[in-house]
Amino acid sequence: MKSLLSLSGGIDRLNEQIGRLVYWLVLVAVLISTANAISRYSINLSSNAWLEIQWYLFSAIFLLGSGYTLLYNQHVRIDVISSRLSKRARTWIDILGTILFLFPMAITILWLSWPVFVTAFKVHEMSSNAGGLPVWPARLIMPVGFLLLVLQGLSELIKRIAFLQGLIPDPSEKLTGPTAEEQLAEEIRKQRGEAA
Repeated sequence: MKSLLSLSGGIDRLNEQIGRLVYWLVLVAVLISTANAISRYSINLSSNAWLEIQWYLFSAIFLLGSGYTLLYNQHVRIDVISSRLSKRARTWIDILGTILFLFPMAITILWLSWPVFVTAFKVHEMSSNAGGLPVWPARLIMPVGFLLLVLQGLSELIKRIAFLQGLIPDPSEKLTGPTAEEQLAEEIRKQRGEAA
């Protein structure tokens, strides 16, 4: 199990680094969108390439950030039900959900999207819009994003099994904590001298 936990740590570090890079893509997308809007409305200058790079970046943010989101346990879940269960029950739900839902969905999309990318790359597929961009980089984002999600799912599965065996603390508690809003509210309460 030690080697599997080491593998899990490596996957976590990979998705951590990619997630931090994706943060910057948000800024790039905002700057491009702003520059495009200003140039279009102030000097009547625009390009389909500017519009397409925006959706390329938007896709990259969501697809390449999916493993990072899973790493930090920020994915969508039904907390109303799971919050009332024991840690072990929640862990079993995570394990079954990963095996029965996450892996089949993510592996299927990865499997089906790879040939689409390969074909686009081989034929040098270009956008059908005048002045558009090559399409293959956007097609590559999908299999890479789902590969990162599958890897992080594997990492989370390893950590959940290790938790059930008593080898590590609850991995879902380690990475989640109060939100920025909750931290701010707590800080305000402290400044006012109020009890939490």
